[in-house]
Amino acid sequence: MNDAAPDEERLLDEAIDLMISHQSDPDNAGIIDRIVAWRSMSDAHERIWNRVAKIHGASGRILSEKKRIERRDALQTSRRNFMIGAAATVGTGATAYLFGPGLLLEARADYLTGKGEFRRIELADGSVAILGPQSALAVDFGEQQRTIRLLAGMTFLWVAPLPGAPLFVMAGPLRAASSSGAFDISSDGDYVTVGVDDGRVDLSSQRRQFSDDEELRQGDWLSFDASSGAIGRGRRERDMIGSWRDNLIIAENEPVSALALRIGRWIPGRIVIADPFIGSRYVSGVFDLDRPFSALEAAVHPANAKVRRISSLLTIVSPV
Repeated sequence: MNDAAPDEERLLDEAIDLMISHQSDPDNAGIIDRIVAWRSMSDAHERIWNRVAKIHGASGRILSEKKRIERRDALQTSRRNFMIGAAATVGTGATAYLFGPGLLLEARADYLTGKGEFRRIELADGSVAILGPQSALAVDFGEQQRTIRLLAGMTFLWVAPLPGAPLFVMAGPLRAASSSGAFDISSDGDYVTVGVDDGRVDLSSQRRQFSDDEELRQGDWLSFDASSGAIGRGRRERDMIGSWRDNLIIAENEPVSALALRIGRWIPGRIVIADPFIGSRYVSGVFDLDRPFSALEAAVHPANAKVRRISSLLTIVSPV
């Protein structure tokens, strides 16, 4: 597995701390010197800084910044304040991430989509990814390794063959490996699903439920609920693999919490499940995302729950 993620998260934390310090005291030459020194430590430091600066709306050129005329004496900037300030500077699609998965997701992702948005991505190795709504990918390709991290949401991948270098996709606790072919993978909270349209996908995990690696062939699907350790398996027609590309979700014994999160990628604003019991119920069905609000109502109905639209930014799922 790729061990770069923990280091990247550490660098992100450091960059955010430096940005907060600079925002709190923009005239402090010592902080500016620390930022310049930190950015010069490696290409990774500079890349992370540019991501954080872009999200925050800063220019990234700290040394050339003019001194402000007045300083806010009582400014108490926290990470939350930083995120709110950042949200005001980014577009509508990205704002959802700041108030959902948060700033780290924004900074880690190479590719993002907003609510209801699809995106076709041609990768450097010749592979192609279709990124589903409100989804995020981070890509790490080298001469002899190909790794993608599905940070949130869903993607359908056509894998270009490259001898000796399978494509690895990390999603939650699972790692999927494929040398060629096509497969779908989604990550909704603690719930990960994989379905194979063509070729072969090998799944592995450090979780104890995966004592042996799983091999999936054409038509096979597997789901893993990290919160409960439950593993589901089955087969379906090829044209039903990655059916979300046709605005259709097929659920087979899935937790309501994961299903609501997935359907919510088509619904503006945030969805809140008021009662944890509702989210823990398992349901099956086919849900039409051309009418996502009705799909959400159908998904929570077996859990004796109702859906209320509080505003364009908030939908509540609560007991009947």
